[in-house]
Amino acid sequence: MCGVDYAAVESDADLLEWSRSYCREVRRRWGVDVRFDLVEWEISHRAKRRAAAVKRPKLPDATVGEPYDWTTVEGAHGRPLPCTLSLTREAFETFDRAEWEATLRHELIHVEQYQRDGTTDHGEAFRERASALDTDVHCQAFAEATYVLTCERCGGLVARRYRDCPLVRERERYRSDCCGAALELA
Repeated sequence: MCGVDYAAVESDADLLEWSRSYCREVRRRWGVDVRFDLVEWEISHRAKRRAAAVKRPKLPDATVGEPYDWTTVEGAHGRPLPCTLSLTREAFETFDRAEWEATLRHELIHVEQYQRDGTTDHGEAFRERASALDTDVHCQAFAEATYVLTCERCGGLVARRYRDCPLVRERERYRSDCCGAALELA
């Protein structure tokens, strides 16, 4: 697959090389429609909660499920503007190989949606694609959340929060997406 064996990843350069190579393999194996020439890669040593993220320009008229007209964007020359796939070193060090691979597949769905539609989310299209790519809708956490909110009816995870916020303080005003039930603080 690549010149760096997963177990031998030591440096940030090794992590980038292994992750890029794995993502190319995902594109071949699962038919993920991503232009890697428009993806920049970086390692974050500061992120404390997210395993990875796709950083992209916000396009106000973009909607998931509607192919974006990149010819209307100044400087795009009819192709998607570059995005950055930011990988969190601490998450890589915490996860096992299967968890890291699932994280990369998750992020590739975001890149695929962004390059096609100009935006991305965790909606129905994402959930369907995540199922096809054998990954989760939400990446596994590698840091302990201070607050965990679950569905009162089925017990499913609704949200993790690391600080007090309106969702935590006013959870009775919210309902879970899964069952429409009240939220519980676990």
